[in-house]
Amino acid sequence: MQFEAWAMRLMAEMPVNAAARELREHDTRMWRIFHHYVGKAMDELDLTRVKQIAIDETSSRRGHRYITLFVDAEAKTVLFATEGKGMDTLERFKEHLSAKGASAGQIEDVCCDMSPAYIRGIQDYFPQAEITFDKFHVMKLVNEAVDDVRIQEQKQAPELKHTKYIWLKNESNLKSGQKETLARLKDSNLQTGRAYRLKLAMQEFWTTPHIFADVYLREWMVWALRSQLTPMVELAKTIKKHEEGINGLVQAAKRRARGYRNVENLIAMVYMTANKLRMPVLGARRAH
Repeated sequence: MQFEAWAMRLMAEMPVNAAARELREHDTRMWRIFHHYVGKAMDELDLTRVKQIAIDETSSRRGHRYITLFVDAEAKTVLFATEGKGMDTLERFKEHLSAKGASAGQIEDVCCDMSPAYIRGIQDYFPQAEITFDKFHVMKLVNEAVDDVRIQEQKQAPELKHTKYIWLKNESNLKSGQKETLARLKDSNLQTGRAYRLKLAMQEFWTTPHIFADVYLREWMVWALRSQLTPMVELAKTIKKHEEGINGLVQAAKRRARGYRNVENLIAMVYMTANKLRMPVLGARRAH
């Protein structure tokens, strides 16, 4: 037990192959210990109250193999990870729920990208769930931030009263009078106009070629943070936190799992890192 405790402590702090060298132990034994305790910790997760999930995917090794993550959107906990991507991963997650005493029927909302495979999988295996696309979730937050700016500013700028929907709707959906009002106000020095321009820029993000998307989003966040518009600043912080959250933890797991021989090892490290698992064995002290 004491050796296992020390092994787990090292594997939580450094790549597994480095931990193996530190302990002068073959990494096969290290991984066996790791899987045992991570498995026990994951078995204790209660999935019976999960209602909202998010689906994310990451390449397991230089883009050649993928793992798909199913995350509790409220608790920000990785509930299940499996090799591959697409529709069949939804079937595996449904089976995992059943094995944990939960059911597909309890899932009310699934947030994912606009992949047709994910959409089909949700419709087939989680038919009761609402599908929320990342784009619409983000744009909802953007619209709320724009409106917050308008509400704050209209106290000093009465011309903004009764203009809520001209800033929130797509211009093509506005009536002629609303379009005229928008044209008069949007390029003015009003703070709401600046917030609106940030909204338009975010809409452009969704049509940006994938290769440039990360750069575009970072530039947008810098612009929003420098806008001095409190709702937009807070929104940028929220988006930044969301963008870096699970992805950053997965990248950390990859670094710690350096030298892993299979996807199962990476998945176990993702569980440990993303969920910040606290295992009883880590409470044991190294033998002197």
